Amino acid sequence: EVQLVESGGGSVQAGGSLGLSCAASGFTSNIYCMGWFRQAPGKKRGGVATINTGSGSTYYADSVKGRFTISKVNAKNILYLQMSSLKPEDTAMYYCAADYRVERCLRGRPGEERRFGYWGQGTQVTVSS
Repeated sequence: EVQLVESGGGSVQAGGSLGLSCAASGFTSNIYCMGWFRQAPGKKRGGVATINTGSGSTYYADSVKGRFTISKVNAKNILYLQMSSLKPEDTAMYYCAADYRVERCLRGRPGEERRFGYWGQGTQVTVSS
């Protein structure tokens, strides 16, 4: 089992920056993929950015490319999401996700929820105009 706890959410004005963290515990030694997803009110949850810890390959949703950066400190089992040039449409609940099963991490297309079997509770990000 893998437990994930997000932190760092909050309120910021448009154009500002915010950083999210996700601390992993439990069966973390073999985590292969981690990612950030978000869900705005009335919308489906969608992938924001993901990273495969083995290869280092990353995925970003088109809407955040050039503004968000995903990174992971393996020794600390912490996943980060640095967000800059924030827009009101970035307002959402942000969720951290992870999995250690390589086969699952490579399922479907990058950014798809089905690649991840473990999820955090979420942290709210609100961007005001």
